[in-house]
Amino acid sequence: MQVFEALNVYGDVDSYERQEAVWLLAHILNIDSLSLKLILSQPLTDLQYQEYVAGIERLKNQEPLAYILGSQPFWTLDLKVTKDTLVPRPDTEILVETALTLDLPRHTCMLDLGTGTGAIALALASERPHWTVCATDIYEPTLDVAKYNAQKHDLTRVAFLKSHWYQNLVGRVFDLIVSNPPYIAPDDLHLQNLTTEPLRALASAENGLADLMQIIQGATKHLNPAGWLVLEHGFDQKHAVHVLFERAKFSHIRTIKDYAGHDRVTIAQYLNG
Repeated sequence: MQVFEALNVYGDVDSYERQEAVWLLAHILNIDSLSLKLILSQPLTDLQYQEYVAGIERLKNQEPLAYILGSQPFWTLDLKVTKDTLVPRPDTEILVETALTLDLPRHTCMLDLGTGTGAIALALASERPHWTVCATDIYEPTLDVAKYNAQKHDLTRVAFLKSHWYQNLVGRVFDLIVSNPPYIAPDDLHLQNLTTEPLRALASAENGLADLMQIIQGATKHLNPAGWLVLEHGFDQKHAVHVLFERAKFSHIRTIKDYAGHDRVTIAQYLNG
């Protein structure tokens, strides 16, 4: 089978599914997508074809392409992903962009709660080499992936700690806390399309607000004076998140929209530290 014939087995021309097929086949052939378009008449070996067909079947079963390829681009980094981690989303880059605009000390001490692949922590560390970054996660295999990604990109100023939110951070304070926590309600229909990703990284009790609530309330004990908290949340949770920040006595509360125009990231400053 030739390359162009293989591409025709999944998705219509110009569809996202066809683009996934291009990325998958380029990965198998160890070339980039542009180079693939220059060898459309090249035949695949039996082994390449079998690997490709197996990957297409996984895509048809709603498995994210990142799990099949073993990596996902985020910010300027290529990150290893496994089924122990959530696949980093482009919208989370909004959180990174927002954090980089804040007025923070040159030698900021930053905390990333629930780091997953390390996407947020490592993206910020790559942009701010003078920052000291601590990244936590509750699940050891997930932390192993994040540590691998830090080593891969030589980001040595990032330290990793196993912790459920602030549990193992008693007495430690930071200039900036960031997090993309679970925020989908357990009965939300969106979860039906996310069955291959770890539920613990997606769903949260109290209509998706339980973990956001813990992070906001706990931050008041872990922020330096005038420190910032930056959170990703659901498109329909802006009002609830603002209320949580107000109850915790945060100031300068502001929400930023994602690339689709949905409310996605809320920032606030704690002046009572």
